[in-house]
Amino acid sequence: MAAKLLKLNGTDLIHGDSEGFKKPGEPVAPSISVTTTFRAPNPLEEPLSGLTDVDMRNPGRHVYSRYTQSNTTRAEHILSRINDGFALTYASGLAASYAALVYLQPKRIAIREGYHGCHMTIEVYKRQKGGDVKLIDLDDEYLPGDICWLETPLNPTGESRNIQYYADKIHKVGGQLLVDSTFGPPPLQYPFRFGADVIMHSGTKYFGGHSDLLCGVLVVKTLEEWNKLHNDRTFLGNMPGSLESWLLLRSLRTLHLRVPRQSASATVLAKWLDSISKTPVGQSYDGIPGGIISKVWHSSLQGVDASGFDPSKQMQGGWNATFAILLSKPEHAAEFPHLLKNFVPATSLGGVESLVEHRIQSDPSSDPRLIRLSIGVEEVEDLRADIQQAFQKLAKPKAKL
Repeated sequence: MAAKLLKLNGTDLIHGDSEGFKKPGEPVAPSISVTTTFRAPNPLEEPLSGLTDVDMRNPGRHVYSRYTQSNTTRAEHILSRINDGFALTYASGLAASYAALVYLQPKRIAIREGYHGCHMTIEVYKRQKGGDVKLIDLDDEYLPGDICWLETPLNPTGESRNIQYYADKIHKVGGQLLVDSTFGPPPLQYPFRFGADVIMHSGTKYFGGHSDLLCGVLVVKTLEEWNKLHNDRTFLGNMPGSLESWLLLRSLRTLHLRVPRQSASATVLAKWLDSISKTPVGQSYDGIPGGIISKVWHSSLQGVDASGFDPSKQMQGGWNATFAILLSKPEHAAEFPHLLKNFVPATSLGGVESLVEHRIQSDPSSDPRLIRLSIGVEEVEDLRADIQQAFQKLAKPKAKL
């Protein structure tokens, strides 16, 4: 079943941060600011006010860049609009992960698979808590004080998980659901609509979209929650830098153009590769011999599961643009990335350029046959032809020395 496409509002992305910047002479493109501190007002000319009187989401004046600075505030306004909540930015996705743990203070964390970096961040948090924090599986019984850490779509495979199911389950014991939606940025998925309490993104990926900035994002439902997170961020010191905030703001302007295109191209390629994976050994599909691909994962290929979960109802804006394939041999997986011409062999995802990764090189727990593909904004037929020629070369018998 095809996903019902939702549109991301380009007007919000372009103008959602412009309040207060409409005076004649204001720059159309926000300027890069590198200052760390700002001139204080003269108390003889205006009433003296302390930091407690400053609205950190809409500061009338900036004080120190660890609290606020213009481009960070502007980017957070846009992220808040497009995520249906209150967004705060961090120095990286893992900085946002750690900030979420500090804020939520879980006794136990229900988690399964997903990005290995988040698992390592949780291990650091456990060490800081003297080892008292326990890990349980997503499908174990929950208790008061638990949080559910749900990554969907899943890294590296791109499989979709049922947000509403886990929201209902954790809420029954008074716990909270954090959804890592990095693989499903707006407009693909809106976790608050399915019961999430906190949304996390590695903004490095699709929000940044150009492989040139590190950023993390947490989104909460209320201003009270946002203020608590902002206070934590101020004194943990894990805010994004000035340049990164400027790069993020620049990138958000085109999110509605990049992500739907990446999603559409990835869906075409995933379904095509899935057809190849089902081709018997001894036969070929589009000139690619059967048996070279063992499996393809992508949310568009899941269908409705036995519980009735339909990923298309959750990913209403399109399918994820990053997915994985399993090759038949580890040596094929090691060689394949370097036979491609229009994919860059590198880790990460979400950028305008397509990336290919032999996943075990960055995640030792991965199957050595696994390849992760992040689809960019190139012409989809060029990407298809590139993959085709790479597999054809891979299938050729190697000369024996």
